[in-house]
Amino acid sequence: MSATPKGKTNGADGATLHERARLSFDLDVDICVVGAGLAGLTVALEAARLGASVAVLEGRHVGWNASGHQLGTVMPGYGLPLSQLIERIGFEDARELWSLSKEGAEFVRANASEEKMPGIALSEGALEVSNVDVGDQLISRLQMLSEDFETEVEGWQIDRVRSELRTDHYFHGVYYPKAFQLDGRKYVHGLASLARRAGARIFEDTPVVSIDASGIRKRIVTPSARLRASHIVLAGNIHLGAPLRRLSETLLPVWRYAAVTAPLGARLDDVIAFKGSVADTDGIDHFRIVDGDHLMWASPQTTWAARPQRFGRAIERRIRSVFPKLGPVEIAETWGGAVGETVHGMPQIGQLRRGLWVASGFGRQGLNTSAMAGQLIARSILWGDERWRLFSPFELVWAGGPTGRVAGYFIDMWGRASSAAAGALARHRERVRAQERIREARLAEANRQAGTRGPQRPPQPGRARPVRPPPPASAPADSGEAGEGR
Repeated sequence: MSATPKGKTNGADGATLHERARLSFDLDVDICVVGAGLAGLTVALEAARLGASVAVLEGRHVGWNASGHQLGTVMPGYGLPLSQLIERIGFEDARELWSLSKEGAEFVRANASEEKMPGIALSEGALEVSNVDVGDQLISRLQMLSEDFETEVEGWQIDRVRSELRTDHYFHGVYYPKAFQLDGRKYVHGLASLARRAGARIFEDTPVVSIDASGIRKRIVTPSARLRASHIVLAGNIHLGAPLRRLSETLLPVWRYAAVTAPLGARLDDVIAFKGSVADTDGIDHFRIVDGDHLMWASPQTTWAARPQRFGRAIERRIRSVFPKLGPVEIAETWGGAVGETVHGMPQIGQLRRGLWVASGFGRQGLNTSAMAGQLIARSILWGDERWRLFSPFELVWAGGPTGRVAGYFIDMWGRASSAAAGALARHRERVRAQERIREARLAEANRQAGTRGPQRPPQPGRARPVRPPPPASAPADSGEAGEGR
């Protein structure tokens, strides 16, 4: 999987540079989208398909940040665990939000497959594995997902997980057969091509200088032009810039890094038989096989920007830690992007004020949520769909600024250390139980062998039977007197 060169369009979208050049003339549209990532492009595509005039303003180029640098796993759900979601908003609303997440996943599948995006490399199935032995929790979770939330899932016992992933690092698993993977970098450019074909106009290298959201017609100023729109959708995540810094500061910026190994040949098949994506329940590791014999792996993250190349060795060590049988691996490519994570762990989707919308906070959420957000906002603007109000309980909360970033870094480090300690303890207990079973089996075998031979008792000293002395020689053999005298 090769990166799209910076500042270039992907060949898959069929667009030339001048078709998405800088906005250099004044423009009036129904909807102005700020940010050409997954969420913003989905708003543009859906709104253009529904007949609205749409302009997308992007300060750099399409998919330049996190949207163009993700592993491409698409499955239902949110970054907030389902149990916490139910606790926060109640069972029925949680069911509605989960259903929306499934709609978002199907929207991505339809775009990738029905529109025949070139080179999208669609593959099926996702596996969520546990770092500790949680078999007692697995059954109740599977029941809730399949019965209450109508999601197709399978529970994998330890033996099944380890037959697919040959490591003792993982225990039980939850398999999502309808989840899928695609080439995320090609998808975002394919999405831009679909939006353009539907009628949306995409302008790159066009940062927003100021926004006036008052009145029916909103005003947006760029370095070289002005734009007016009835609705503005802020989909720039943490990169909205100075005009909307207060909104950006509700997000904790997190840089996540990933890498692709050099070809690993047949030895990769010897340790990883599963062809879908794999993620652990602690959100630390996420990996899958790409291009036949390369391993794509995301692991390190930080709340401060750094060169992706710095994390190549860390990812290499992590791969060797989880799959020691794989042996040494060579990192061929590393990359990273910044996402915005919210304090409450859910995306920010909704209307800030009349005509001013927000779609952000997709860190740890997945492609399904950005797609779902784009659909919700476009349909609300044009159809009056009010389901975005399900996200109202998750308000904009200040992320703490630099102090929040420091705290986030140490919280993440603590979480990783706790996960590592819990995993090491679980594996130690497993080894102890295995040794106990071996000892018990040996003892049982020894007892069985002893039983087949029968008891081998040492001879017991017996009592001597008393011997009656012979009668005296002078006594008659049969004396009548003696008989009568008794």
